[in-house]
Amino acid sequence: MNYKFLSNQNIRLAKYAGFCYGVKRAVETAKKLKQDNPNKNIYILGELIHNTDVICELDSLGIKTIYEIPEKGEGICIIRSHGESPEVFEKIKNAGFELVDLTCPDVKKVQQKAIELAQNDYFVVIVGKSNHPEVVAIKANAELYSSNVVVAASKEELLSYEEKIKSHKKVGIVVQTTQMVSTLNEITDYINTIAKEVLIHNTICASTAMRQREAKELARESDLMVVVGSKKSANTTHLAEILKSCTQTVHIENDTELNLNLFENVQNIGITAGASTPEIIINKVINKIKGGK
Repeated sequence: MNYKFLSNQNIRLAKYAGFCYGVKRAVETAKKLKQDNPNKNIYILGELIHNTDVICELDSLGIKTIYEIPEKGEGICIIRSHGESPEVFEKIKNAGFELVDLTCPDVKKVQQKAIELAQNDYFVVIVGKSNHPEVVAIKANAELYSSNVVVAASKEELLSYEEKIKSHKKVGIVVQTTQMVSTLNEITDYINTIAKEVLIHNTICASTAMRQREAKELARESDLMVVVGSKKSANTTHLAEILKSCTQTVHIENDTELNLNLFENVQNIGITAGASTPEIIINKVINKIKGGK
């Protein structure tokens, strides 16, 4: 793999670390909206991305995060990268906001696949965490066309739906974009044993798949892996989970959480970061490690 060599020390940063395309697009567009509309209120419904430092930066620029839609609003309201349900879109418009949709294009594709499955009478299984905002939005979109839509993050979570799945002629599967391939495989293998017909859409985004694959290769060559990113970020927590099976791994949100004692007598250090981790935070972690050695 092609890693960035940071110095003559054995510290290597994964090439696919930090902002993915969808996150970069969302953050840059939000900032430009404020720049182009300095006198307008700019709101984001929910955290634009799962990174506290980025949310604080946006707030300092006058881009405010809200968690409920007011009855009456004025200005621009942004749909975050995770997407929202059609009902939420309508509420924002009805409140009087100008709506800007920054749903990640890859997430939009999952929503569309789920809708198509529901429209074609498939029993829809969404592989992902039921309380994750991306999954909530995918499910809401599919449920406009069918009541046979369930979410599962493991085989065990599907067991209670086994009889329903067996009785349905067709089962369709989509996946939260930041899920692990191993989770998809586990659920797919199980459904294949009980369903008559199965259609699988592997909607894990290319960036997530590449990030996980590259990080695993780097971990095999490292004595210690550092994963940088929010504990609320699904793709970051999955990265840490995957790497812990390869080598010693620590998951930190930023440089303030670094325990430099971990780096004593460690020769090969690998660093990767989640898709919602900005470059400035990654660089601070790198500089602290190098300064502490």
